[in-house]
Amino acid sequence: MRRSALLVLMLLAPVSAWAQDACDRPCLEQMLDRYVDALVARDPSKLSTTTSVVFTENGQRLALGDGLWHTVTGRGGYALRLADVERGQAVLMGTIREADVPTILVVRLKVERRRIAEAETLVIRNEAAAKSLDTIGTPRAAWSQPVPAAERSTRGDLVRIANMYFSGIERNDGKGQYPIADACARLENGVWTAGGPARTGCRQQFESGVFFYVTRIRDRRFVLVDPERGLAFAFAFFDNGSGDARNGTLADGRKVVSGPAIPWTWQIAEVFKIERGLIGPVESVLHQVPYGMGSGWSTWEQAMSSAPREVR
Repeated sequence: MRRSALLVLMLLAPVSAWAQDACDRPCLEQMLDRYVDALVARDPSKLSTTTSVVFTENGQRLALGDGLWHTVTGRGGYALRLADVERGQAVLMGTIREADVPTILVVRLKVERRRIAEAETLVIRNEAAAKSLDTIGTPRAAWSQPVPAAERSTRGDLVRIANMYFSGIERNDGKGQYPIADACARLENGVWTAGGPARTGCRQQFESGVFFYVTRIRDRRFVLVDPERGLAFAFAFFDNGSGDARNGTLADGRKVVSGPAIPWTWQIAEVFKIERGLIGPVESVLHQVPYGMGSGWSTWEQAMSSAPREVR
């Protein structure tokens, strides 16, 4: 009996230690809040980080405490918090104030043993978009609602279906496979650009071929997947090669010229809600960056690839 009891204690000890270090959904969301607290205080020492923490802002690697940390002046009025408990990833899509100007902030944290190992941020200096999100105030309820257990998709399926959205836009001809729900509504930089109050639905846009001018969607990094809520969040780059790519034929046969007159890239952060194999709510924030720019988290080959990649 003594030997059996000792064995039980030995087995339970590492489980208990793991449980103490594990970070569940509330913990991950609190890590995001603490990050914003420290940011607004302009004091990175308030954060619990690993000794090798990696920090980027708009694709540039910096020392934690540099960049926006010098210019932030307050909180904003919008905050969508996402969590991937299995992989220890947390994402904030929200607003702040920089030099007292409404600004969009995206934060991705990789949490290990309740310490921040990675902090990836996008600062999108679009005052009108930030004001629009502040006016909306509360994120859609769908983002926090769980999918019934019997209807949940695997991580792999969530990434696969969300990636079909990117592939459907890349050199869009209106003839692809578009797993999009009738009720899909896309909020982009605080504006309804499809579904909801918008004039056309998400799938209608895809089926029209209107996105033909997007020459490549690359570095598709799925950094957060949440099967419980049916969410897949990704960073990606939308290249607009311009030139001949501006000439296209829509699905109804009309020949049009569209897209930017010079090459540029959109850097985007986008989250998808997927239920029963179909994409419903979509939310994204984006800004223009130099053509061909990388994320700072990928090799050159990965940055130039259109293949999806789930980041651990």
